[in-house]
Amino acid sequence: MKKIAGILLLLAALSIKGNAQIYMADSCRVVFFSAATIEDITATNTISKPIMNTSTGEIAIKINNQFFKFKKELMEEHFNEDYMETKKFQYTTFTGKVNEKVDYTKDGSTNVTVTGTMDMHGVKKDLTIPGTITVQNGKLFLKSVFNVKPADYSIKVPSLLGNNIAEQLQVTFTATMRPFK
Repeated sequence: MKKIAGILLLLAALSIKGNAQIYMADSCRVVFFSAATIEDITATNTISKPIMNTSTGEIAIKINNQFFKFKKELMEEHFNEDYMETKKFQYTTFTGKVNEKVDYTKDGSTNVTVTGTMDMHGVKKDLTIPGTITVQNGKLFLKSVFNVKPADYSIKVPSLLGNNIAEQLQVTFTATMRPFK
């Protein structure tokens, strides 16, 4: 029931009009990478389901922070309990709009920027994120690589662990989207 309510909220957020073409993700992958002195850290989330309204260019994604998986259990535990405080801040959301015109009826790739708001760890921040939208056989393939500073979202790294976490994390987002029927 929560999943259905979440999808309905996202659809409402996209200001759906009668002639809108809504796309939902078949698959989505959000990866963050921290290059650090002591050890590099990578975490992956494959649970999220972004949606997009191609008639308006609006896109929304809701990421459950508890579903990021790390190669070491201790890293995952620190992420959930100490940094992201996932019991208090369960989700990260992004809602935005593609700034460039994209012909969603024709196969090809378009470099785009998406301007919107990320809400993470209780802090909302306006961002413009670069990416690529590829149209192929009626599906959309989205890709973006951008950087996020934990400090911008009031995520505190204890000074003892300062060498373990980079000041800036690289985020890679990919999604395969299909028309929602």
